[in-house]
Amino acid sequence: MTDAAAAWSLRSTTVPTSSGPVVVHHRPGADPVLLLHGVAGSWTTWTPLLAAAGGVGARGLVLVDLPGWGSSPAPAGPFTVDDGVRVLLEVLDALAVGSVDVVGHSMGAFVALHLAVVAPERVGSLGLVSGTTIATVRASGRPWRALASLPAFTLLRAGLLVTGRRARAILRGTARVGLLPLVAAPVFAHVRRLDPSVLDAFVDEFRPERFTAAARDAAGYDVDRWRSVGCPVTAVLGRGDVFARVSDLDDLRGLVPGARTAVLDDCGHFAHVEHPGAVAAFLGLTSAPA
Repeated sequence: MTDAAAAWSLRSTTVPTSSGPVVVHHRPGADPVLLLHGVAGSWTTWTPLLAAAGGVGARGLVLVDLPGWGSSPAPAGPFTVDDGVRVLLEVLDALAVGSVDVVGHSMGAFVALHLAVVAPERVGSLGLVSGTTIATVRASGRPWRALASLPAFTLLRAGLLVTGRRARAILRGTARVGLLPLVAAPVFAHVRRLDPSVLDAFVDEFRPERFTAAARDAAGYDVDRWRSVGCPVTAVLGRGDVFARVSDLDDLRGLVPGARTAVLDDCGHFAHVEHPGAVAAFLGLTSAPA
């Protein structure tokens, strides 16, 4: 991904934080955008969106590999959403970046919302892409009841609890024998249309132990805290998303009145990968869908 970083004039920096060293790709500029990846991601998950948005013009960019993902080593102990927010604030301080417009995918959307709760002065706006929010919190707290409402999330969590550390090896083995498209099919609307590099990244960047830890942390989260979010909020997800529900958008508008929402047809959990132009346009990162 060196070419991608160079294409958008991104610098790679390692920032010491309270949860260990964190790798950040960034570009100075006005009206900076902070991009937060999900459980199966790193800073590179945003390359399709950046391409569709022309690198967001001359705006500043901050792309973080959270501890335990991408090139950032795992923290020594548990890593909660509070830890994630603290790390982000430490990174922004180290880069001398004040307020940012935050865009988060999946788990990154959850962290983005919490950042707006804890440090509202640092968040100019929120863009939530395929956010794992209300339905995920409910499923994490009552997993067997969630078999009907969020079966893919519930079954994946159960499977990872059984396989433990072997999960990544199993996923890599699936890729070697050519069955990865079958495994990844529930996540993407049209998995066989994807560039092979997308599936390769899916294997490399998925962190099973982080998935189960994030689900455990979400189980105790009080989503009513999001009522305090005062910045503009825009949320988009795919109609075929197996980790989020269209009802999440209704619930989000109930918690954050004025939130703008959209549902993309023919789209799974990675809206910014499957429909990057439409997502970039809806979030206001570019003028029109590609």
